[in-house]
Amino acid sequence: MTAPATHPGTSIAEAACSRKASDLFVKALEQEGVRHIFAVPGEENLDLLESIRQSDQIDLVLTRHEQGAAFMAATYGRLTGRAGVCMATLGPGATNFVTPAAYAQLGGFPLIMITGQKPIKKSKQGRFQIVDIVRLMEPTTKMSHQIVHGNTIPALVREAFRVAEEERPGAVLLELPEDIAAEDTNEPVFEPHERTYAVAGDKVIAEAADMVRGAKHPLLLIGAGANRRAAREALQSFVETTGIPFFNTQMGKGVIDERNPLFLGTAALSDDDYVHCAIDRADLVINVGHDVIEKPPFFMEEGGKKVIHVNYKAAQVDQVYFPQVEVVGDLAPSITRLGEALGRVDADFDYFTRIKGEIDAHLAEGADDPRFPVIPQRAIADIRKVMGPSDIIALDNGMYKVWFARNYPAYEPNTILLDNALATMGAGLPSAMEAAHLYPDRRVMAICGDGGFMMNSQEMETAVRLGLNLVVLVLNDGSYGMIRWKQAHVGFADWGLSFNNPDFVKYAESYGAHGHRVDSADGLIPTLESAFKAGGVHLVDLALDYSENTRVLIDELQAKTCLL
Repeated sequence: MTAPATHPGTSIAEAACSRKASDLFVKALEQEGVRHIFAVPGEENLDLLESIRQSDQIDLVLTRHEQGAAFMAATYGRLTGRAGVCMATLGPGATNFVTPAAYAQLGGFPLIMITGQKPIKKSKQGRFQIVDIVRLMEPTTKMSHQIVHGNTIPALVREAFRVAEEERPGAVLLELPEDIAAEDTNEPVFEPHERTYAVAGDKVIAEAADMVRGAKHPLLLIGAGANRRAAREALQSFVETTGIPFFNTQMGKGVIDERNPLFLGTAALSDDDYVHCAIDRADLVINVGHDVIEKPPFFMEEGGKKVIHVNYKAAQVDQVYFPQVEVVGDLAPSITRLGEALGRVDADFDYFTRIKGEIDAHLAEGADDPRFPVIPQRAIADIRKVMGPSDIIALDNGMYKVWFARNYPAYEPNTILLDNALATMGAGLPSAMEAAHLYPDRRVMAICGDGGFMMNSQEMETAVRLGLNLVVLVLNDGSYGMIRWKQAHVGFADWGLSFNNPDFVKYAESYGAHGHRVDSADGLIPTLESAFKAGGVHLVDLALDYSENTRVLIDELQAKTCLL
């Protein structure tokens, strides 16, 4: 009798053993190294839920909303490089994954979403709750697929993780119908293997080096795609070797320690900020790890500065981005080889040195301002004093994100988690929760506007139930501040964007968390320190004065004069 065929890394006994398809699905997830599944299960997930219960490796993290589950899973992917996994039921459960799917897809975070579906072989309830989730998710994922037979599960799970994790990372959906989950199968699982990327060729490295040597004022730009361990190390060496000053995008913060004397600042705005004085003076930008999905930190113009695109994939040409040279391949060897080809760069960096002093002086303004409600500059300066080099802040989306990107120096990678790709509200709290879940020994703070916090504030219960050590700072201005600022920027009346809030202290306490309200500018640091030392989940209500938005980010920037 001929023995059954097996895949590499799979025993014959395992291959011959029949099991329920949902058990096979969990076995395939275990093979991928999955440790947590973030979920709001439904009736159509019950077989899979039971299989997860029987797993010795995978824990279920139950959340209060599907967005919370998926944002946590996406943050796991962002911080580890391995796909985070979340689960929801069909219909409304699955549609609640749409925003987090786009968040992961645009942000470049590896994410696997598992959704249920009614039986596909025999209708039980007509079209009740039936939405074509696979087609719905296609525009916001790298891969969206319904499982139609249990025997295809190992291949589809392996393919899902490969697609989600390879450059550029993103979101994948697998839909597991109820009847498929319950059927028997005897397929073995696939063993994952490490992938490698192609390396840029000698010709393009030489071309890029010649372009740098021919520039008078080259600058290095670091984007989100450079936030990979080997690439970070290569970039640090590149800066030390070449002496080229650098700036970063919002999502590139911390790739290189921003205390480095060659660091000029973060392009928190697309133009007209102080750092753009340096960008405008540059005649060449070496763009590492940035693409047009993240909001552009500068705009290219015909006949203007030249750009060298260094990334895993070719540039997506846009009206504001059309690089002249593309170094495509694994970032670490590309940057290493370019640095070796260049050595110390003989260029005129005098202007960049002088403008750095002006940028640093501007960013230091307001750091000790005594006003209350607190202005953003003071709040950020005090938060930086409380957080250590490896501690993590996770920002929701709002006006404060621009302030933190500009004013909060990041010393280590992945210590300021923000989203400048989809830039969705509601992600800050779940993102911080997963950071605290992964790194229980670090200080972790969620920083949310009152509008964004209330979009997923129910996850406070999840944070308390998980026993997390987490501080949630709610910046309270009673409005959608970012849009209010833009409304003022275009000269419209202040109208339609204000609201009332609950008593945030009592609200936190109702979940079993600790609530605090800061009543003076000097009160923020001791309140935060006390919360972190006590441990557990704490909410801090801080009244914020956004009057500086117009003065600093509109009037002052428009009136600034770049050094000659």
